[in-house]
Amino acid sequence: MKLLLVLLSVNILTFCLAERRRFDNYKVYRVNPVKANQLEGLRSLEANSEDAVVLNNLHLGPTDFLVAPGFDGAFLKLVKDLELAPELIDANAQASLSLDIEPVADANRRSDDYSWSEYHELNDTHRWMQNLVGKYPDIVSVFVAGQSYEGRELLGLRINHNDGRADKQSIFLEAGMHAREWIGPATATYFANELLSSQQQEIMGLARSYVWYILPHANPDGYVYTHKTNRMWRKTRSPQEKNCVGTDPNRNWDFHWREVGASSDPCSESYAGPKAFSEPEVETLSQYLKSVPEPMFMYLALHSFSQLLLYPYGHTSALPENHRQLEQIFNAAVGAVKRRYGTRYTGGNVYDAIYPAAGSSMDWAYGVLNVKYSFTYELRPSGYSFWTGFRLPASQIIPTGQETTDSLVEMIRAAAQIEGYKIE
Repeated sequence: MKLLLVLLSVNILTFCLAERRRFDNYKVYRVNPVKANQLEGLRSLEANSEDAVVLNNLHLGPTDFLVAPGFDGAFLKLVKDLELAPELIDANAQASLSLDIEPVADANRRSDDYSWSEYHELNDTHRWMQNLVGKYPDIVSVFVAGQSYEGRELLGLRINHNDGRADKQSIFLEAGMHAREWIGPATATYFANELLSSQQQEIMGLARSYVWYILPHANPDGYVYTHKTNRMWRKTRSPQEKNCVGTDPNRNWDFHWREVGASSDPCSESYAGPKAFSEPEVETLSQYLKSVPEPMFMYLALHSFSQLLLYPYGHTSALPENHRQLEQIFNAAVGAVKRRYGTRYTGGNVYDAIYPAAGSSMDWAYGVLNVKYSFTYELRPSGYSFWTGFRLPASQIIPTGQETTDSLVEMIRAAAQIEGYKIE
């Protein structure tokens, strides 16, 4: 029986490894479309995601493509015809990805320890959150913010010090909307742990002054898929037309849905879905956000990468009503993020600071829920670099968590000061 179980385990492991998509000899090219016709010419690649994957949103400006070996010549001809000069960023994507796919994932599957020295799989994080309830029974509870297409829970942490304060407001922090952005969930859990364990007075005061909702994995199906099959997967896992899979969940929210910066092509990395709230992850999360009993003071989303701090809007360059207050908070936050390691963030309103992108969770929270302090972090590293972008080394999780915590402390204090809300 033991031999049979061993053989079965080996067969299952072999099957799983065989199913994992590899990117041997795939190249990463950067192009810089500056004209509308160049951008339109590149759009033909959106329907060809097996051969050319857009690694950031297709837009005017530096855009990276992951190109299959058999498509290399066709890609180079296309960009040459568009009068674009491609820059080779990585000659063999698999060699880069192998540094963090198998060792990290396998190590996490064999360990019950939860630390921030490595990236964790979904079940590890869910187990860690549930264990926190037993460790802090009077402070911590878990909540289910919805369900994914494949039936996984959107599980989060609610942190509330029951100190009798009647005027408490809530802060909601969401991460992992895009599956391959592993540093987002890692930073979210690091920050949650700081709220519970830090002895710094500023962090302790922050933990006690608000009711915290922290959702590390807003796209659990996609995150599991990045561990099991395709490290570069971005979207959800729902079936779509043209035999394509997934929708960009951060283009699927019902606020100026698909007006700009989102695709109608089901194969595109930025596909906005057949309709707003088509994705169960997005629709059920939106319903949960509406049900949060405390007034929502702030909405935060963690993404990667580029070292940007963003605020609304993504659908227009018109600034929000309270943009001066948002800029004041922005300045406090980016000032704090560089104190520890000198990390420099830039940013501003989404449309101008990065690229047009309608239908995001942050804009929906601001425009529909009227959460006037809504921000998105694009975490480490800076710039457009496939090599260190989505596969940020695990050694950078703790520094990223530390500086993001520094930034959040100052951000929330600045917003509270504007509102005249006292932090303990």
